Amino acid sequence: MKMIIFATGNKDKMREIREILSDALVEIRSMEEIGFYEEIEENGTTFIENATIKAKAVAQFTQKKEELKQAIVLADDSGLEIDYLNKEPGVYSHRWLGNRTYTQAMTDLIEQMHDVPEEKRSARFVCSIAAVLPNGECLSVLETVEGKVAHEISGENGFGYDPFFYVESFGCTTAQLTREQKNEISHRGKALRAMKERLMPYLNASD
Repeated sequence: MKMIIFATGNKDKMREIREILSDALVEIRSMEEIGFYEEIEENGTTFIENATIKAKAVAQFTQKKEELKQAIVLADDSGLEIDYLNKEPGVYSHRWLGNRTYTQAMTDLIEQMHDVPEEKRSARFVCSIAAVLPNGECLSVLETVEGKVAHEISGENGFGYDPFFYVESFGCTTAQLTREQKNEISHRGKALRAMKERLMPYLNASD
């Protein structure tokens, strides 16, 4: 069975990834599950650059391990773009938190946009996924989901900024969606499916 290593230690992300790729017939491990614990400096200026930096860092590690040399390494970089704030926090979505929790950050954003009219509350989640193949070839995809900054925090099913990202087609935040609904429309779900299509020739190739 082919192996995919995802360059994250985030358990929520790993759960989503395993659910979305459940039909790919591959073994999926996190970087921690293969013994990679190093901090990776994400100093890119775009989502694709940061995802590629992470994937290459973990791929260098796998090439030193005989049992991991044929693994595909995937990494994502994702974030929230708010149009009213000139697409901030963008690639700095996690670092933008500082010492705050996500709840505190969302509360601050909602207060900051208290008087912003509905038509100017547009926002999107962005996700880029990069892949490094065993031969060193790099692939990347980028997907988005459009929404709005909600007026209040709602829902407990998501993580990160999900509780205040309002999706008009469902009439709720992404934290109020079921796992199946979120996986279907989310930026990460769309990016993973797009990457899976790119990887199918390799996954289907005989050893």
